Amino acid sequence: MTEMQIGKSYVSRETYDRLKHYESLVKKWSPKINLVAKSTLDSVWDRHIVDSIQICELTEFPKTWVDIGSGGGFPGVVVAIIAAERAPDCSITLIESDQRKCAFLRTAIRECGATAKVVSERIEKVPSIGADVMSARALADLTNLLGFAEHHLHPGGIALLSKGVQWKKEVDNARSQWQFDLKSTSSWTEPEAVILEIRGVTRV
Repeated sequence: MTEMQIGKSYVSRETYDRLKHYESLVKKWSPKINLVAKSTLDSVWDRHIVDSIQICELTEFPKTWVDIGSGGGFPGVVVAIIAAERAPDCSITLIESDQRKCAFLRTAIRECGATAKVVSERIEKVPSIGADVMSARALADLTNLLGFAEHHLHPGGIALLSKGVQWKKEVDNARSQWQFDLKSTSSWTEPEAVILEIRGVTRV
């Protein structure tokens, strides 16, 4: 089987082709419903897809994965495309309150041969999913994200959260309200950004 390198990851040719089709869908839909910033539309592959793939490399695919505030599908749709090859039994849920973006997410999942459930609702209103993994990218500050993690993760679950240059300040602020175990991994795509791996979220 031919393998293709994306960032520091390797995927099959079929998965690579699915990801390239997803890239084309994002570029097609984004001018209408603002899936990504206009300034990054020409760099969807590196800025958004590769940036999302790295999240998949930080954990074994679990039984249940929830992506919150999925927006244009980063990382949720990318996770679903990777899982279609590596972990077809993984149950993936994408939560997004914007109806138009939900329509895009469902289209992308279907056309890219992936499997995931799209829930069109505000994150806090969705009944607890009890997921093994929760992901989020460019959604909210860490203090608020940990509230969502407490709600949607099971007690032994892990939150994988993409954060930018201010991540240390966000961690310090969050510790006034939350206790948690933290590991940070440098981003492949942004030198001062990280992926935070957070476990054991409890209120102070």
